[in-house]
Amino acid sequence: MDLKSLKDTPPWDWPADAGATFLEILRDDQAAQSDRLIAAELAGDLTVTNDELVDALLSVLRSGAEPAALRAKAAISLGPVLDQANTDGFEDDADVPITERTFNTIQQSLREVFTDAAVPKGVRQRALEASVRAPREWHQDAVHAAYGSDDESWRVTAVFCMRFLRGFDELILEALDSESPDIHYEAVSAAGDWGVQAAWPHIAALVTTEETPKPLLLAAIEAAAAIRPQEAPEILGRLALSDDEEVVEAVDEALAMAEVPWDEDDEDDDLRH
Repeated sequence: MDLKSLKDTPPWDWPADAGATFLEILRDDQAAQSDRLIAAELAGDLTVTNDELVDALLSVLRSGAEPAALRAKAAISLGPVLDQANTDGFEDDADVPITERTFNTIQQSLREVFTDAAVPKGVRQRALEASVRAPREWHQDAVHAAYGSDDESWRVTAVFCMRFLRGFDELILEALDSESPDIHYEAVSAAGDWGVQAAWPHIAALVTTEETPKPLLLAAIEAAAAIRPQEAPEILGRLALSDDEEVVEAVDEALAMAEVPWDEDDEDDDLRH
């Protein structure tokens, strides 16, 4: 099986034995490092995730003998199933591809890795970022500490985590003014995820300014529709006529998620007058 081709293939088109292949590669410490990185990344997709794959990812994450990049990739891949299990619960076993015991093991392992100062920084950061997909009380102090760090990469991690944790609106607003492009981007996403009304002027400025970098623009488009869905069509209208298909798609998806009626012909008429 060509793992590289699978990265460019929709998960629903993967062969039936894709999960088994990822499992075999993750367990084989003699396999090519590039293959193990791809396997660790794809193993986090909910179409294949199960208890066995999670166990293999956790083994990689907890092993000091494994390369830091692979451990970090394993941590991030645990996020989606943690999120789904936290959202859907375990009343119906068919809703979640892992057991409650595995869910609890993921949480415990991510916390242990994050709090172990001997673990490489990047692995600890990814562990924290994955763990907040199922928020717990300890995350508040952890994120405050990360945001207060002099290390910019920890601050990026902190603002990313604010997307999943309540009670950080003031810090999200503060982060919007950061000179760091990465922190700024995460703050825009967080403001949208929580519908931070006070962020509206900043978000509106980003979507109406031609100089806004494209990745930031895409995040601002989504945030605009989430924060003020009724006003979003007015400021996103011109972007819907962009020559950039990705921008147009982002506008369409944002307004669809906001469930706002949108008639592109109306915008065409406005622009002609």
